[in-house]
Amino acid sequence: MLRPRPVALRLPVDDNPGACSVPRGGGWRPGARWGRTDAPESTDVESQIAALPAHAKPPMRELGRRSEAAVHPYRGAAPADRVRSVEATVTAFHATPLALIGKVGRREEVVAACASAASLGIVVGMAATHARALVSDLDFRPAEPEADAALLDHLALRAVRRWTPIAAATPPDGLWLDLTGCEHLHGGEERFCQRLSAFCQRAGFTARLAVADTPGAAHAVARFGRAALTIVPSGRTVEALGPLPIAALRLNSVALTAGRKFGFETVADLLPVARGPLARRLGLAAIMRLDQALGGVAEPITPRQDAEVPIVERRLLEPICTAEAIERVMGDLLADLAEVLQARGLGARALRLVGLRIDGGEQVVAVGTSRPTREVSHLLRLLKLRIDRIDPGLGIEQFTLVAPHTEPLDAINLGAVLAGETLVRDPARLVDVVAGRIGASAVYRLSPVESHVPERAVIRSDPVDAPGGWPEWVRPVRLFARPEPLARVIALLPDQPPRRFEWRGTTYRIVAGDGPERIHGEWWRRDAEVWAVRDYYRVEDDKGGRYWVFRRGDGFESETGDLSWWMHGVFA
Repeated sequence: MLRPRPVALRLPVDDNPGACSVPRGGGWRPGARWGRTDAPESTDVESQIAALPAHAKPPMRELGRRSEAAVHPYRGAAPADRVRSVEATVTAFHATPLALIGKVGRREEVVAACASAASLGIVVGMAATHARALVSDLDFRPAEPEADAALLDHLALRAVRRWTPIAAATPPDGLWLDLTGCEHLHGGEERFCQRLSAFCQRAGFTARLAVADTPGAAHAVARFGRAALTIVPSGRTVEALGPLPIAALRLNSVALTAGRKFGFETVADLLPVARGPLARRLGLAAIMRLDQALGGVAEPITPRQDAEVPIVERRLLEPICTAEAIERVMGDLLADLAEVLQARGLGARALRLVGLRIDGGEQVVAVGTSRPTREVSHLLRLLKLRIDRIDPGLGIEQFTLVAPHTEPLDAINLGAVLAGETLVRDPARLVDVVAGRIGASAVYRLSPVESHVPERAVIRSDPVDAPGGWPEWVRPVRLFARPEPLARVIALLPDQPPRRFEWRGTTYRIVAGDGPERIHGEWWRRDAEVWAVRDYYRVEDDKGGRYWVFRRGDGFESETGDLSWWMHGVFA
């Protein structure tokens, strides 16, 4: 007997189910996303989105609700640096791609492209028509090499005036700065590079910095290195240049083509090859660039000359190498410089003489004056003291005299001097001559300072400044910068001078003494001097020597000192 087939329960089906994809009426909706058998996985979707270029990626809201995390109501606000980074990313994303077009040969090419244009596939050297076809909304502007060169020259002039006396532009997009002898003025090489990078960032430039032993190595590392800031340690130039491509050596197109033909990819590939075969393959210019980068051949930097700095120059018909000829050229240059200074109403405080040898080397000597002057005889006397430091080699063919430091110099009233009303003589000339022989740091004048502590009561000052008034205190002729301890001292406390002491391994027996002269510490400087006391004595030994000694403490309170004895000076 056949059992009747049960009738399926039919539920009312809504003709307009809306956006809901839940099965209705007991069946499946074939159009539902979760009901598709060929639906892609989430990882596939993410990989497809990541493969899209930056301008074609959908915004975050179009990726679906799962990618939007809800903000916790009790979570704090985002850090300020994170907000700034997000804003910078959004600004760069929405920035219009920019490319500069220049005429190379008979066609127009892309000579520069911003970061947004580079992310869209625009590269330097691409044809302008190809770039326009690749990105329709690309902002094309004509390149202005003259304006770029003027900007580089302006930056080099700023570097000469503020950072280093030797700076030059390296077209089309670089600067050379010689930090030799001036890096300590900026806090070291790393600190200077950080300040220079911040300056470029404020000016709207993207900078890559490198510090190396040679200009060629710094040029290569800055343009082809991995980091935006690289400081190559001294003596490790080969290690820094090894992994770089041979294009980092500033080779011409012919040498680069020959290098690729013979399998030279990096600088390290060139080092083990002998110079003769390498010159036949790449040319002598490539060998010169390699030696310059490694420091084997000098590559002097021709500095940008400041138009405001007085400068004179002499080009000789024949090279000279004798001291008498160099002295004669010095006199001629000083006469020309004196006319320039007089026309501007200036006096020289520093002079730099640069001699260019026929082998390309430079000989530089410098002198300074304590007061502005343009007297030729005095300046020539100072420069003659530096002739022995000049190595002419095979001969010097060009001289340049620069006055990097000048000050206003007006007419001087000599009426009182001519009338004999003053007997005070200016020691500036004597100071300049002595400083030229033993060094400027060895010539100074001691000036008084308002302080009761003896080692703080004097300071080194300019030797040509007028001496100040000294207090009427008895002080030794030779005052030690730091007091020296005394040993085995015999003295009667609390206020008697010592009768015997040992100093520098010698025993001294005192026959006369005067004191004490009590000096309190300067409590406003540090806490240790609030209760500090020194009792000074002038003593004389049995051999006639006179000394200035002191005891720490007053002999009653332990807070005033530890009762140790010290030698602080020697009388004449």
